[in-house]
Amino acid sequence: MKDDPSIVSQLEKLFQSLDDPRATEQEWYEQAEAVYQAISRSDASQAGRQPFRTVPIGGHRLPSLPYSYSALEPYISREIMFLHHTKHHQSYVDGLNKAEKELQKARQTKQFDLVNHWERELAFHGAGHYLHTIFWYAMHPKGKRRPTGELLEMINRSFGSYSAFKEQFSEAAKKVEGVGWAILVWAPRSHRLEILIAEKHQLMSQWDVIPLLPLDVWEHAYYLQYKNERAKYVDNWWNVVDWREPERRFATAKRVLWEPF
Repeated sequence: MKDDPSIVSQLEKLFQSLDDPRATEQEWYEQAEAVYQAISRSDASQAGRQPFRTVPIGGHRLPSLPYSYSALEPYISREIMFLHHTKHHQSYVDGLNKAEKELQKARQTKQFDLVNHWERELAFHGAGHYLHTIFWYAMHPKGKRRPTGELLEMINRSFGSYSAFKEQFSEAAKKVEGVGWAILVWAPRSHRLEILIAEKHQLMSQWDVIPLLPLDVWEHAYYLQYKNERAKYVDNWWNVVDWREPERRFATAKRVLWEPF
């Protein structure tokens, strides 16, 4: 990746901008965004050529946040971010690792009643871990607030317009029964984007789709700051959404196409 000429070119322009006393902060940001997009395109193009690696059974780790715990204030408080990441997400990582180890043991000893139990634990904690990991990286204090390019085109094709999508996604999140998620997904079978909900992390949702943008509406994601005003939390969340991550995921996901039925 470091030898990719497009990345090298954008980095050179960024350094020139930083050295230019006439350059504005907005110009620095725009050039940094160009570097990010070049890296994302390089990652997507080389994804199929990377050596295949697996996470060892019970070897999942809590990902670091790409910003500080206070970075999303005033929309999401530092206290919420700290507890959400270090306590709640960590508990899903720990639960996933335990479930994988115990499931392996139960299968080896043919304890099939335990297999059923640990498969349920695996589904809950695994989905929680994966959705939270995407969730963190789809937010940023200085992120890209609107999608562009191919993802925006697909949003317009799938929902009519970006504003229509935003309204439909927000209403889905506000109306999740109990605790769960609203998720923008790519559906390889339908060749379009869809908005799904998931109760808890893994219930009432759909198979054969790829998540692009999830919104956590469990109470631990907002209650300390918003109390019972989930709708206010959902509306404010758009102020920290960073569309660079959904665009990066879509650049890879769109290549997955099944025969439509």
